[in-house]
Amino acid sequence: MGRSAGCTPGGAVAATWGFPASGWVLRHCRPEVSRWPTSADAVSAGVHNRVVHSRFDTRTAIVLPGTGSDARFAADAFSAAFDGVGLTTIAVEPDPADVVQSYLSALDDAADRHGRIVVAGISLGAAVAVRWAADHASNTTALALALPAWTGDPTGSPAALSAEFTARSLREHGLDAVTAAMAASSPPWLARTLRRSWAAQWPALPDALDQAARYRSLEPDELARIELPAIVVGAVDDAVHPIEVARQWARALPNCELRTVTLDDIGRDPGCLGRAAVDGLDGRSTHPPSC
Repeated sequence: MGRSAGCTPGGAVAATWGFPASGWVLRHCRPEVSRWPTSADAVSAGVHNRVVHSRFDTRTAIVLPGTGSDARFAADAFSAAFDGVGLTTIAVEPDPADVVQSYLSALDDAADRHGRIVVAGISLGAAVAVRWAADHASNTTALALALPAWTGDPTGSPAALSAEFTARSLREHGLDAVTAAMAASSPPWLARTLRRSWAAQWPALPDALDQAARYRSLEPDELARIELPAIVVGAVDDAVHPIEVARQWARALPNCELRTVTLDDIGRDPGCLGRAAVDGLDGRSTHPPSC
């Protein structure tokens, strides 16, 4: 399904983005289908008889990208693995004018259209996903949370500091100069990706980064009240998304497992995030909580 792309660090500027020690950018405020159309799209296209057999009591998974990231990376990370268990992946293309609200709107819309959904997210997307699921347990069949960046208050966390630095640099030096600096210190694949995505998100990119750096994630006691089946995927060598944060989330969520990957794994194939998530969720109950 997806391209093969990497997620190794790309220098101080690239280290902002919401994939391992970096991320990718966003474009428009609407969910995008990474592989198959939504049920509504299928009907409008005359596709009425497709039957998907999913082991997750739903046919639909929503994936939220990380800070500055885009739907393409989210789809690369999750769609092939979700496809393998009968899920249609809708990777959300964020609105840089209000990333968080665009994610919440996409989740609300998906729940209205599809009922129960698998909710997945990367970095900032994971934080928004788990908060939404806490408020919409009856609409959530499972959680797949990759590379969480902080717990609770983001102040002083590596990802928040990096986002603030990049936003400041963009305002002071402009898109072209910061893009050139990024490209000079990044692998070619990352430079190509960020050149495209930064240009697409400009000029709202600095504000999007600042919003992400202020976003409060759930505290451990709030995570502990979420009884949904969950998987947390952490990268053991990612300084921007510390593995200890992933461990903290996995310890706090009562029906959760932790799976780990490395940056090299993601660099060879970002789909390793989705495979780790599906493998972990496979052994967990996806029935609604009894409480």
